[in-house]
Amino acid sequence: MSEPLPYILVLYYSRTGQTAEMATQIARGVARVTGIEARIRTVPPVSADTESTLPQVPDLGAPYATASDLAGCSGLAMGSPTRFGNMAAPLKYFLDGTGDLWLNGRLAGKPAGAFTSTGSLHGGQEATLLTMMVPLLHHGMVLCGIPYTEKGLSQTESGGTPYGPSHWAGTGEQHALSEEEKALCQSFGQRLAQLALKLA
Repeated sequence: MSEPLPYILVLYYSRTGQTAEMATQIARGVARVTGIEARIRTVPPVSADTESTLPQVPDLGAPYATASDLAGCSGLAMGSPTRFGNMAAPLKYFLDGTGDLWLNGRLAGKPAGAFTSTGSLHGGQEATLLTMMVPLLHHGMVLCGIPYTEKGLSQTESGGTPYGPSHWAGTGEQHALSEEEKALCQSFGQRLAQLALKLA
């Protein structure tokens, strides 16, 4: 029996599907790199309801992430819609439960980066990406962004930042990811996978 491939955990929360689509594009970029694969996972919404009302496995989309998914990854791409310049509560809730991984240094030295989607073009994309990096730094992870050698970063008229992929979703009818946004997501996934193999 062959050894399982190392994987990039593409972990996200999405309400309208835009961040989920970014996760898929990032996974496509990971797939360009031989010897590593993508594992796409999401987190459940946080509710004021005090009883568990959701099934253990979501009806649609990616499975819910577990602590072992995070502990075993070779790299992490973490995505969220913006919430006032920060990640959404469900993703923060998941991260708040990873103190044991921090205590044991399980993520130290592994590459990680962030991606986001906003309703308005200047709706806090860069602030969200930067604040999402703070827990990654606490875990000792090596941050990965998008260098300006990626031509799409200078050509995009929608999302895309050196801090990580971003998408302008719109506040009314949802905008599909632009070709530049897709390309930047894929380049980011490829770069993260390459870094993970080099750092392993």
